[in-house]
Amino acid sequence: MAAAELILANGQVLTMEPGAAPGQAVALAGGRVLAVGSEAEVARTRAAGTRVIDLGGRTVLPGLVDAHAHMEREGLKTLRPSLAHATCIADLLAVVAAEAARTPPGRWIVTMPVGRPPFYFGGPSNLAERRMPNRHELDAVAPDHPVYIPGLFGNWGVPPGHSALNSRALALHRIDEHTCPDCGGLQIELGDDGRPNGVIVETNKRPLVEFSVLTQVPAFGFDDRLEGLRRSLPLYHACGTTSIYEGHGSSPETIAVYRRLWEEGGLSMRTRLCVSPTWSNVAEARLAMRDWLAHARGRGSGDPMLAIGGIYVGLGGDRAAANAVRRALPNTGWMGFVEWANRIEDFRDYAWLAAEHDLRVHSVVVDRLTEVLEVFEAIDARFPLAGRRWVVEHVGYVTASDIERVKRLGLMVTSIPFYMLWKNGAPRLADRERQEEFLPQRALLEAGLPLAAGSDNIPVSLFTAVWASVAREERTTGRAIGPGQALSRLQALETVTRNGAFLSFEEDRKGTLAPGRYADLAVLDADPLTVPLEALGQVHAELTLVGGRAVHDSGGWLD
Repeated sequence: MAAAELILANGQVLTMEPGAAPGQAVALAGGRVLAVGSEAEVARTRAAGTRVIDLGGRTVLPGLVDAHAHMEREGLKTLRPSLAHATCIADLLAVVAAEAARTPPGRWIVTMPVGRPPFYFGGPSNLAERRMPNRHELDAVAPDHPVYIPGLFGNWGVPPGHSALNSRALALHRIDEHTCPDCGGLQIELGDDGRPNGVIVETNKRPLVEFSVLTQVPAFGFDDRLEGLRRSLPLYHACGTTSIYEGHGSSPETIAVYRRLWEEGGLSMRTRLCVSPTWSNVAEARLAMRDWLAHARGRGSGDPMLAIGGIYVGLGGDRAAANAVRRALPNTGWMGFVEWANRIEDFRDYAWLAAEHDLRVHSVVVDRLTEVLEVFEAIDARFPLAGRRWVVEHVGYVTASDIERVKRLGLMVTSIPFYMLWKNGAPRLADRERQEEFLPQRALLEAGLPLAAGSDNIPVSLFTAVWASVAREERTTGRAIGPGQALSRLQALETVTRNGAFLSFEEDRKGTLAPGRYADLAVLDADPLTVPLEALGQVHAELTLVGGRAVHDSGGWLD
């Protein structure tokens, strides 16, 4: 047997191989797992130059695979001044004043939203005054700068979002009492004088204010997104994540940012992207699929660190919103993908074209899975889908019949348990008869489907997804939604390790710890199988390796 370069010994190694008992040690060499098992078995790979680390009983997992990561967003949050500490308008104004003191006159001051990350729940209700500052208050501390305090991004928290602007910012956008947004869900508040007071309230889940009435606000540029991605990587690695899959699609600029970092040798996350297209109609789509997306056909193309395959096709959406986002391209705001507005008829046309051109389809279905399955079944009769692993993302209600159909078509299923159950599950509690059909994780796994889970960047740690899969707890009541669908802890870990590898056809390379697999692993600060349930979501990595190389080391293990 070859000699190990590194042995992690005296631990609990959860290989995530089906039915395998935990090991005690794991040996690594050449960026791969060399051996895993008992101390004695792994010790046979030790040689004179082998480095041995005593884990002191800590748990080792395969590197986590985030099936729906939106990773590029996280670092962007650090590029703007935080208002997380603000408890009153004076706190907020102090941040704006400090920015004004170090920013050349005339340049924009743009902050993060009011509220505490990662959700920004409550917005202005977090302030003693329970309102946003008006334009006059902002003018007083930044008279020479346009100022913009954005509302929350609805995927993080819960709308409405409250934005605030000073007089310069309003004037640059020519906003007055007659301004009428071209997108719905936006309200420009008026003061006692009948003029805009600087506050705009938005009820849209994904904010459109910057694509509608605030088009002069500086967008994240390419360099911003590149720096944001660099800052995102260590945050995800600190949670044990070594691979991401962006099934919601990535816009052309987002793909270009990943490609640049990959070219520079700085992409430490195994990254799998699919294309979020910019086309507006079937004619454009036909040409793009035929002439420009050859690299994304079949299983896609790329290398162990960056690969691109398939397309995202949206279902539903607002036409005015989709048009506004397309006008702003390459800017996609916080989304990172291109907004859609498709009727089921449009979805059908795009999906048929994709099948014809061997492009794997991904779609967020939530509660429209049955409609999507009807489309896919018709396509399957002409272009068999078996083996193509088309993906239904972000599932909500799934019936027993749906599960049978999904399995017959060979589809992949992804879930966002923390987002769907904890954050947004309250309305589902009222539907008592169908609770067991809402995100039925246990039923999906028991049907033999490799259900994968993602973070959706809400927050970044997949251990929140693991906790939500076990507890199924809704945040406002503490009640469990469909408790019969709760997973065991080991099953929940399967959804963020082994099963995620199936999304990228890499189940023979990652997701488990076995000889020949990538040396992607995480040494955890607590045992996820025994830590108190309330602490399960806070588990972090002390050491994270990608290809045997440390990408996170908070404990100084490899110093």
